[in-house]
Amino acid sequence: MLQDLDFGYLDNQYRYEEPTDDAVVICIQGKNTLLHRASDDSLTLPTWGQVKQWCDRWERWMEEPTRYAFTMQEKQYFLFMGKAGDCPDDYYTYENATLLRQVTSKNVCFAMMTAWHLYQWYRVNRFCGACGEKTVHDGKERMMRCEKCGNMIFPRIAPAVIIGLTHGDKLMLSTYAGREYKRYGLLAGFIEIGETAEEAVAREVMEEVGLKVKNVRYYKSQPWGVAGNLSIGYFCDLDGDDTVRLDENELASAEWFDRNDLPAKDDGISLTREMIRIFGEGKEPK
Repeated sequence: MLQDLDFGYLDNQYRYEEPTDDAVVICIQGKNTLLHRASDDSLTLPTWGQVKQWCDRWERWMEEPTRYAFTMQEKQYFLFMGKAGDCPDDYYTYENATLLRQVTSKNVCFAMMTAWHLYQWYRVNRFCGACGEKTVHDGKERMMRCEKCGNMIFPRIAPAVIIGLTHGDKLMLSTYAGREYKRYGLLAGFIEIGETAEEAVAREVMEEVGLKVKNVRYYKSQPWGVAGNLSIGYFCDLDGDDTVRLDENELASAEWFDRNDLPAKDDGISLTREMIRIFGEGKEPK
């Protein structure tokens, strides 16, 4: 999956540091991230030394500084909190990071998704939600603090369930309604306040396709930064009638597919696709 890096793991412990010229910098504008896509579809991110040369309104750097994000393979990554603007020679361009699925640059994709998660959290917590005062970054941990009222704001992670609903040798696959992503996937949804992950599985299946479930069992989890999620994968079995009653506000389709005829393959990126492959191989937890 996306977080299964070539070299181990991402070191996400916060450090109060400034970037050196060779540090990797992730520049975000809207939904887009500044990057270079090579002819082999691999991705490269700019360095701090490069970004300094073309960033828009350089004086704003003192007002909206870089933020240390994490370290990958002994290389430090930073977020640029200002507006970098366009690269003068068009070598780096802005692309929608939420749609990138390059297995050839899986490490870079994971870095961008995790950075996106952090960037959005920083962006919406510049001011205290309790008293309205401007927040400051804590010097020891990843936390925004209000010096007036003492409010402490930590990164927000939204837990969601990914659901492999099975019926003998069949697996339910669905497509979203009204979204850019049109490929087949599994049923999914956010865990609501006051419920367990297992209860969320049963509720989401009933809400989206009108079916009951039993034998809910955990499979694996995955951070999914572009949505600020921790996706938690479960398999479960159909309990009773298999007639689908589709919630057309959420889904465009929901169908049963045989284990030997699944239309979606493992992309090496998402928990959803790995779970589909695992079912196809008959290796899902029983």
